[in-house]
Amino acid sequence: MLETVRRRARPYLADAPPAHDWHHVERVETLAETLIDRHPDTVDERTVRLAVLLHDIGREREDRGKIDDHAQWGAREAATILEEVGAGPDTIDAVTHCIRSHRYSNAIEPETLEAKLVSDADNLDALGAVGIARVFAHGGAVGSPIFDSETPPAEDTTTVGKTQYNHIHAKILDLPDRMYTDAGAALAETRVQFVREYITQFDHERRGEQ
Repeated sequence: MLETVRRRARPYLADAPPAHDWHHVERVETLAETLIDRHPDTVDERTVRLAVLLHDIGREREDRGKIDDHAQWGAREAATILEEVGAGPDTIDAVTHCIRSHRYSNAIEPETLEAKLVSDADNLDALGAVGIARVFAHGGAVGSPIFDSETPPAEDTTTVGKTQYNHIHAKILDLPDRMYTDAGAALAETRVQFVREYITQFDHERRGEQ
């Protein structure tokens, strides 16, 4: 079933920009496997992997303004896909909950261990060196400036940041506090330290100090 779902999911991201393309899904899948291996409790690995494969099938549609919430839309679409490939009601419910609750800006909290692992894996891919690359890839795709001295992070009242630099402060640095598992928190701390070091270097360079 996993490989069938993989084949069904990939075309949804065929035209997705780099920050949320199929390579992102593959990285999240690898991170999820790492978290499963490091978690002391029993995990329904199939639920996690199915949810990871399907979690962003609506993202490209949201980016184009066709839908408002890729997590909600994606959960409904995923339910259809899973039903067509023979998944049972319990599996469908478990996977779609993971998808609905993975989104950073949703008010839906993950209620199962599997959903928490999917959320952590997805958020981890937004941290560290890869996370920084994704910030600037997404910013370039939507045309936001890298940095604007007239809009420092402390004065930026938007939820996601008016610039790519501000987005790092508004969202990325907050991600370690959003981890649900100890394994996720440990990886997040390592990755966010790299982000902090990057910001320090960025600030030196923008001021012409280095």
